[in-house]
Amino acid sequence: MREHEYSLIGGINRAQVGRYLGLAAASISAFIVFILLGVVDLAKKFDLNANLPPSILSLVGASAVFAALYALFDKYIWRWPKLATLLKVPHLAGEWRCDGKSLGQDGQVTHHWVAQVIITQTWDKFRVRLKTEQSGSNSITAALIYDEADGYHLIYNYRNDPKIGQLELRSHVGFSNMIFSKDQMKAEGDYVNGHGRSTFGTMVWSRIQ
Repeated sequence: MREHEYSLIGGINRAQVGRYLGLAAASISAFIVFILLGVVDLAKKFDLNANLPPSILSLVGASAVFAALYALFDKYIWRWPKLATLLKVPHLAGEWRCDGKSLGQDGQVTHHWVAQVIITQTWDKFRVRLKTEQSGSNSITAALIYDEADGYHLIYNYRNDPKIGQLELRSHVGFSNMIFSKDQMKAEGDYVNGHGRSTFGTMVWSRIQ
C-alpha cells in the first residue's frame, strides 16, 4: 500500500509554505542567472568565445529551482528540528513498539497484544503500518493536530487484513487517536474497530531508537 496525503491542523498552512518556497526559488534563480551572465561578460572581456545556451537558462529558471527546492523540502528540510518546531509538524517517521489492550463492554481488559508500528512521513505523504503476529493494518487517511496543552495528536483510520490461515479473523476498518509526548518518544491513545470486527481498546507506542 502506498503513502497517502495527510492534513495539518493547528500548524502552518501548506499553501503559505509553497509561497515562501516560490519566493526563495525566484531569488535563487535570479542570483544564479546573474552570476552566469557575469561570467559570460567577464569571458568576453578577455576575448574568449563564451555563450549561454537557452537550455542552461531553463535549468536554472524559477520553475526548475522551485521543483528542486520543493523536493528537498519534502524529503529533508521540513524535519530540521528548529524548522519543524516553527511549522508545528512532528517528525514521527520510524519504528515504534505497540503495547495494546482490548477492552470489554465493562471496561475490563480482555486481551493483551503486541505489535510493530512503522511510520513513513514526508512533508506531503504519510503512512502508519501496524503489524501483529496475526494481521496487519495500513492507514487510509490521517491528520496531525497541534495542541498547545496536550501536544501532538495523530488521528487516522485504517484497514486491517488478517494473515493467511487466521480463519477466526476478518478484514475490518478502524479509527485511532494517539497523543504524543513532548519529546515525541511515546504516544498513548485508543482505537475502535468496526465493519467486520467490533472491538475497541487502548494502545501505547514507544519509539525504537
